[in-house]
Amino acid sequence: MTTKCDVPSGGADGADAFVESPKLVQVEAETRPDFKELKKIEKKRREILLRAELPFWRIIMFWSGTCLKEIAADSLVWLTIIIYVGIRIYANHIDFVPDSVEMLSKTNIGILGGFLSFFLVLFVNQTNGRFLEMYGFSKACSGRIQDIAGVARTQLPPEVGQKLVRHFNAAHVAGYVGLNAIGMGSPYSKTFFFDHYNADNKLVTPLLTPEELKVLSHHDMDHSGLCMKELVTWCQMDVAQARKDGYLDSYQEKFMHSKILDFRAAMDGMYDYTDQPPHFFYIHFLVLLSALYLPLFAIDTAYAGGWGAEKAIGLDILQGIIVFLQCIFVVGLRSLGTKMIDPYGDDLEDLSVINYVEGTLEICATIMGAKQPANKEVSGVTTGLL
Repeated sequence: MTTKCDVPSGGADGADAFVESPKLVQVEAETRPDFKELKKIEKKRREILLRAELPFWRIIMFWSGTCLKEIAADSLVWLTIIIYVGIRIYANHIDFVPDSVEMLSKTNIGILGGFLSFFLVLFVNQTNGRFLEMYGFSKACSGRIQDIAGVARTQLPPEVGQKLVRHFNAAHVAGYVGLNAIGMGSPYSKTFFFDHYNADNKLVTPLLTPEELKVLSHHDMDHSGLCMKELVTWCQMDVAQARKDGYLDSYQEKFMHSKILDFRAAMDGMYDYTDQPPHFFYIHFLVLLSALYLPLFAIDTAYAGGWGAEKAIGLDILQGIIVFLQCIFVVGLRSLGTKMIDPYGDDLEDLSVINYVEGTLEICATIMGAKQPANKEVSGVTTGLL
């Protein structure tokens, strides 16, 4: 997705994994989707999520967000079908039964198919578990920010609470940008993602002031998770200062620190899973089995379709459909598992990051702007009712 130079440097959590020239960083940022394109992808994702409960005849008619798009572009599928069609064309042009037909009748391709099915289902189950775990991490980050916003609104002065919530939301957005440092990269850049929400959010002020951005400028947000880590520490410093100023007691301070650390742990979980995808050895094993099995299955099915006086066009078509269904099963499962490995990319099947960020900002704005009617008005209504 992105291009990085090959000069390594130290760093943890995907931080500062590469030393890059400013020119290279600028070129990479420009190659990633701008905010309008990201919103377009996000809208399509949300539409696809609503298709799950549609009638079967409507689900079958879709192309985007389905396995058909992947299968149509897979060369192994076409090779398998060509092998089957080629053998059946040959069978329909001769009137005798080749000796190889009897030899192939003694083989048992079904055993290999059974083993492959087991490993494919295991692979999909593993990647689906990763996908749901990372979804849980994303929602946990949003939840912890809301917890802090609730306490900040009720226990802190407005300016102190706003500052804390600003820093926390900035850490949230910066965390998704920093994912580009590890794994397969991220479509969310500082230029097109963080800067947009820094200037245009539901809160009263920008997430970070120019002075705060200058302090953080030594971090390369596009290629490091350290900016997010420092912003999380800023949140802890905000809470500690509020405790010193007498706005919080020790229990409230401990509660807020625990929520902030829970947020950081959830972000770390996202980074950890992204940094360690399923083993390439396992994926290569599945691809190798698929590449061997499907052509063999096509040959076995084609030879079982009838020769000489036993051949029939109707049977050829039926057997061809079976071969195609087997391709859908094998290539579809493999593609499904591969799609779920990296849920923070730009595929339509990936997680709705923009929805999580904007939803969190909107909820925080609602919490920080919440107002109750004056006490005397409430007491007056109560007296009237009695």
